Amino acid sequence: MSIEKIVEQALQDGYLTPSMEAEVGRICNTASELSIEEYMALDRLMGALLTGEVVVLPRKQFINVMEELVLSEAIARVAEIEATSDKTLDVGDIAAYALNRLPPLYATTEEGAQFQRSKAKEELQDLISQQVNEAIEQNINRQPINPTAFGSSPDFTSQLSDMLKSIATDYEQ
Repeated sequence: MSIEKIVEQALQDGYLTPSMEAEVGRICNTASELSIEEYMALDRLMGALLTGEVVVLPRKQFINVMEELVLSEAIARVAEIEATSDKTLDVGDIAAYALNRLPPLYATTEEGAQFQRSKAKEELQDLISQQVNEAIEQNINRQPINPTAFGSSPDFTSQLSDMLKSIATDYEQ
């Protein structure tokens, strides 16, 4: 979106969103030179911001406390398994699998986050453990899909050669 369209939208809506602000910044930072129209639009936006005709919506800071609880549980369980077996597990995949099956617990302040942590430890710890265990089971039992860039065969050079032969009709061996 252009600076002019962003400014027009902000004037129409009466607010400038964080994504609109970021886009204006990106355009200004990457353009070697702004046009006179872009400068005029920025000047209109600045005037509207100064008069209060347009307000900047604040960036909302929030966290999903469930992410840290699941990640802590997953790391502890994976460390136990990897220490006592020859298995290597993907903590990110395990956490994502479990998080997709658990309710989010968002907070916007540290007090809210502490409340959500306490609530989750009292009411949801068993469910968190159950979902992490299920995720680990899925991770252990899954079959890799295309474990190499060119399929399951580790002989990548012959596959590359075959691919080049099919693309280049005048291929010389």
